[in-house]
Amino acid sequence: TYPLPEAQLDRFMFKVLVNYPPEAVETEVLRRYHRGFDAHALNDLNLQTVIQPAELPTLRQEIQAITVEEGILSYITQLANASRQSQDLLLGGSPRASITLLLAAKSYAALQGRSYVTPDDVKHVLPATYRHRIILRPEAEIEGLDADAVIRRFSAGVAVPR
Repeated sequence: TYPLPEAQLDRFMFKVLVNYPPEAVETEVLRRYHRGFDAHALNDLNLQTVIQPAELPTLRQEIQAITVEEGILSYITQLANASRQSQDLLLGGSPRASITLLLAAKSYAALQGRSYVTPDDVKHVLPATYRHRIILRPEAEIEGLDADAVIRRFSAGVAVPR
């Protein structure tokens, strides 16, 4: 396999980091497979439906209606500019990264039961939204930095709206 080009990576909304399970959990997974677990038999898994497909259009409308003040829009733009000016990066956030950050912050606000976006919503979704879109300079990697550390570094220099 080959790494995806930046333009294709930019089309993914998030890069979510998933750690390995604890040893006991992994052993239990093996135990279940050894006993004949069938991952394709979803009806046997006691899964709970959390949303029906017919509910998605309404949910999208509700997220679209989430209020975003001008200061939040400016904050998102300033974060993108800070990433582009970061000495640790060869490539900062694109306009698509800003759009995705806005949509992710609105979605997160909705999940929190609010009808408006806060700066903390933006901060919460920033790493998952940006970590696959930025390219670190070799010097930053030699320094031991990873994408999340660089995101923390450039975002710390951006004034949070009040």
